[in-house]
Amino acid sequence: MSNYSVSLVGPAPWGFRLQGGKDFNMPLAISRLNDGGKAARAHVGIGDVVLTIDGISTDGMTHLEAQNKIKACTGNLNMTLQRDVKTDW
Repeated sequence: MSNYSVSLVGPAPWGFRLQGGKDFNMPLAISRLNDGGKAARAHVGIGDVVLTIDGISTDGMTHLEAQNKIKACTGNLNMTLQRDVKTDW
């Protein structure tokens, strides 16, 4: 696993879709990227887990809470993400 931070320059749209959340018993993760969108240009990956939104931990956050937190970011959207790095041995 590899953690990284990304800062998307606002305003929205940010160019990604979320899935999961506490209410789905799944981690919040990126499920879709818009071609040429801000998230894609920042090298965000499908399946990357969202650990923080604007410095707030997503641990225990519902899907709607995460969406609302993202919508509240009118300037830059800062997130810490976790990528499952596959290594060929």
